[in-house]
Amino acid sequence: MRSYEKLLLENKAWAAEQVNKDPDFFKRLAELQAPEILWIGCSDSRVPANQITGTQPGEIFVHRNVANLVINTDVNVLSVLDFAVNHLKIKHVIVCGHYGCGGIKAATTKTDFKPVLNMWLRNIKDVYRLHRQELDGIKEEEKRVDRLVELNVQEQVYNLAKTSIIQRSWKEEKRPDLHGWVYGLKDGIIKPVFDMKAGTAIDSLYEFDKL
Repeated sequence: MRSYEKLLLENKAWAAEQVNKDPDFFKRLAELQAPEILWIGCSDSRVPANQITGTQPGEIFVHRNVANLVINTDVNVLSVLDFAVNHLKIKHVIVCGHYGCGGIKAATTKTDFKPVLNMWLRNIKDVYRLHRQELDGIKEEEKRVDRLVELNVQEQVYNLAKTSIIQRSWKEEKRPDLHGWVYGLKDGIIKPVFDMKAGTAIDSLYEFDKL
């Protein structure tokens, strides 16, 4: 049996199990999507949002990309953010990175990963440059990369706050709160590393007038 065919069999078994436990499970899901949380996570296969938080389908709206980046020219992440904030009316946005992130580690090297990955990883290199003094002071490579994981999450939360989507919602509806978390592959525990309550002041350079 091919690997993708096994997924189809597992899907049927999972669906049957859900119906056995709760006959109306899929009926409720089909009628309503009302999550309170947008999760921006890494594409790494070891960090699935629902499994590591013990949540069910319908509880978290999810976007994932390499190294959980929020880039101001990425229409994908911004469209997800816009939909989550303005249509789903979510109350919290979580940017969740993870220790042992391959994208973060790759960005600390001088390796040429060819045009597309080079372009993507450049955003992480920019985070390193902003925090170079602290990071260069950490001599052990694993600890330095782990700290970059945390700082990258922090900067992505800031990037959320820089968007007109978030600023308009903060002004009009006092939501959502922004959170930066890091998941530990070695112990399965999530570590909160940064928070911004709705309405938190940011550098005026990034503030929009007349929202």
